[in-house]
Amino acid sequence: MTLSRAVDLTQRLLRCQSVTPNDGGALPLLADMLRDAGFTVDLVSFSGPGEAEILNLYARIGTVSPCLVFAGHTDVVPPGNPAAWRFDPFSGEIADGMIWGRGACDMKGGVAASIAAALDHLEGAGAPNGSIAFLITGDEEGPAINGTVKLLDWVMARGERFDACVLGEPTNPNALGDMMKIGRRGSLTGEIVVHGRLGHVAYPHLASNPIPPLLRILVALTDAPLDKGTSSFDASNLEVVTVDTGNPSTNVIPAEARARFNIRFNDLWTPETLRAEVQTRVDTASAGADVSLDFMPCNALAFLTGPGRFTTLVADAVEAETGLRPVLSTTGGTSDARFISAHCPVVEFGLVGRTMHAIDERVAIADIDRLTAVYGRIITSFLT
Repeated sequence: MTLSRAVDLTQRLLRCQSVTPNDGGALPLLADMLRDAGFTVDLVSFSGPGEAEILNLYARIGTVSPCLVFAGHTDVVPPGNPAAWRFDPFSGEIADGMIWGRGACDMKGGVAASIAAALDHLEGAGAPNGSIAFLITGDEEGPAINGTVKLLDWVMARGERFDACVLGEPTNPNALGDMMKIGRRGSLTGEIVVHGRLGHVAYPHLASNPIPPLLRILVALTDAPLDKGTSSFDASNLEVVTVDTGNPSTNVIPAEARARFNIRFNDLWTPETLRAEVQTRVDTASAGADVSLDFMPCNALAFLTGPGRFTTLVADAVEAETGLRPVLSTTGGTSDARFISAHCPVVEFGLVGRTMHAIDERVAIADIDRLTAVYGRIITSFLT
């Protein structure tokens, strides 16, 4: 069976065991391929105190505007129990018209399609009328500290700029062409601790139970909606994700009760205004209880690439190759597009994501080739 360039590269990437923070040889593989095609390529590592060193790739051909950058990641989540898979999760096995393996749709197939599209374009049209770049990280599935955000700072410090970006995350729920992402909601996580006084349940007057005030606070946080959403975004939602006292006994009033929550917020909010709203609700509901409220650092802001020339160009390319006009969506979790959006317009369009992070992750071979055609059409349209 003769494989297309994109499918062959997908298979080779799937055989790299690049579970975050390990690269497994994935980015050097891409670096060699891009250098051979005439790109200037840099493999750049970042780390911090106590943090794993993360390998990232930046490649570019051309030095002038307009510059179209393709972004993505080659790191993957752990496969779980390999024995539960139909095929070895790092084999890149091809069967039933699908290619199987951890990262097939999220997002080694998308990375392979973008690189194949660029190489096809260069072979057919020669040097680009502008520039094509790649921004590929090994830290998207991890803390996202030593990946795209630092790589962008490194690129900008060199004086380089991008005019638009396509991120190849798996955006389609059911069929290639269903959906492209033009924005994402932000994410903010916090923890509430109510401090009580330990005591015997038979002598409650000698103790102070922290659970009732915590329950009042959680009701205050969840009962009233944060907003009603916008024309581009769903309503912001606060979800309580843990409630705990650390109390193994049935006859002891606990000394404290704590809860963690996560908020997915739209562009009506900033982290600062959201923290203030939460603090107000906690203060109102705490009724004199001893309460502490802390927030984790927020590196996921809401962003939106409004409808315009670039979003239309991408949607037109998708429709031309798939026959479907993609829905412009801001749903789903966070992605590295949140970092790129500060530098240029960014949209996300990739493969079908029904099996991402799941046992037997897989993607249709035909979809990889059609995605390559979509990306090729975007390159041609953007650089013409």
